[in-house]
Amino acid sequence: MGSKNLAGISLLVMAAGFVACLFLPENTWTFLLIGGFEAGLVGGLADWFAVTALFRHPMGIPIPHTSLLLKNKGRIVDSLVSAMETELLNKESITRQLSKLNLIHGAGKMLTRMMARKRTRQQVLDYAAEAIAKLPLEKAVEPVREAAANYIRGVDAAGLADRALTKVLNDGYEIRLFDYALGEAKKWVLRPETKDTMGALALEQLSNAKVGGFTGFAFQAFAGMVNEDKLGSMIQSMLNAGIDSLLDPYGEQRLAILREVRVKLFEAAGDEEKLEYVRGQVLEVLQEASTAAFIRENLEKLREFALAKTAEERAKGGRIVFRLYASAVRSMASEPERIEMWEEKTRGAITRIAEENHYRIGQLVRDNVERMDDKQLVEMLEEKIGKDLQWIRVNGAVCGFVVGIILSIIQLI
Repeated sequence: MGSKNLAGISLLVMAAGFVACLFLPENTWTFLLIGGFEAGLVGGLADWFAVTALFRHPMGIPIPHTSLLLKNKGRIVDSLVSAMETELLNKESITRQLSKLNLIHGAGKMLTRMMARKRTRQQVLDYAAEAIAKLPLEKAVEPVREAAANYIRGVDAAGLADRALTKVLNDGYEIRLFDYALGEAKKWVLRPETKDTMGALALEQLSNAKVGGFTGFAFQAFAGMVNEDKLGSMIQSMLNAGIDSLLDPYGEQRLAILREVRVKLFEAAGDEEKLEYVRGQVLEVLQEASTAAFIRENLEKLREFALAKTAEERAKGGRIVFRLYASAVRSMASEPERIEMWEEKTRGAITRIAEENHYRIGQLVRDNVERMDDKQLVEMLEEKIGKDLQWIRVNGAVCGFVVGIILSIIQLI
């Protein structure tokens, strides 16, 4: 049973009791009941009038000092706003409560609980894949090219060349390259078609050679004694022997060639004019259309790789997301002073926002109240506090009944 109905029933009970007692035989008990029901009826009606007068005119009659809430709507709103701004939600209380909060720690605990869920990790990967798929790579070509160009323009060419040369010499890259070239040359020399080609070329040159005198006679005699196959075999053997001698780690010719290579490398690393020329050539290559196509193609490959890895990790339950999160947390935990700094900055930022927008709290309350018409305001108040006010009517009737009986007893005495 609702309190509003209960209040009405209490009045009906008092009125019905009073009327019923009028028809009872006159005696002490009837006198007491009449006094109780009469006082209860008066008390209930008085409290009904008082409660109703708060919200509207009783029975629609504009009795003075009734419909108090509507008449004093502006003052009530001002008092409510003032109480919220100066007492309930003042700047000092907001700042004091914020200072007690451990925002970074709380956010970390919440994120840890979220990251422990497989579905959350998979959703993170889904969002990441969606973002990667929507990346406008065609717009990234020019920034990538410009970034590369700016790096090349600003790089210390001499220093870079010196570091590169040191790396090459320390790791023996010039020796590896020299041996690789000799190895490839040896493979080419030992091919059967190479022997045939060399023999044909040598025989052709011998046949066309014009040498006079006795030397010419001897030369022609030698040319007549050999054929294409023999010449090819001789040249192949000589080239192979020469390469083998160069592959000998302690061979004089090999060491001499490597010394010369190193000298040329040092000269190139110290030649600023050549280095600037190389820089210019690289910058020109960067501006070519083929370079833009190359960048776009490789960005697309990078996207495909990222999407494939994202799908693979999602199938595994998104463990990489938790590993990355755990790594970030461990990194943060190793620097408590930095966490405290972020904590202070976060609290400071929130405090500043609260201070700058504190007036909006009262403005929000005022705007919401003023947007309501009288009927809506009364309905809202009755819904929130009307039930408690209705009990005043019930209590008034009950208390009036008890007081009426007491007064009747006093009259009898």
